Amino acid sequence: MTATLQDLAIEVRSKNAGPFWVTMELFMRDEAGYAVVADEAFINERLIEQLYDVPAADVRIFRIPSLNVVKISYPRPVPQGGLRDRDIHAGQHHVPLAVLAVPEDNC
Repeated sequence: MTATLQDLAIEVRSKNAGPFWVTMELFMRDEAGYAVVADEAFINERLIEQLYDVPAADVRIFRIPSLNVVKISYPRPVPQGGLRDRDIHAGQHHVPLAVLAVPEDNC
């Protein structure tokens, strides 16, 4: 069975970071899990570009080792509360990241 990021995390969540940005947070259980998500060869701007169809240049990744947390921010596809906004709180944006398979050598 392949492990996913949500298997290694205490919580994976997303939320608004103002009306024009989404922030996702990966709260990892321990340093080993943090090492997986903090690895720039695995979680990087290009991966977020592929998962969320946002330009890699617009993605911001913050690695916080003292908390075992990685935060990822990117521009919302539509402004919060806009006519085409289907998730006003950005509460479901984290799902593609949460179910992402962990590379075999990191399990």
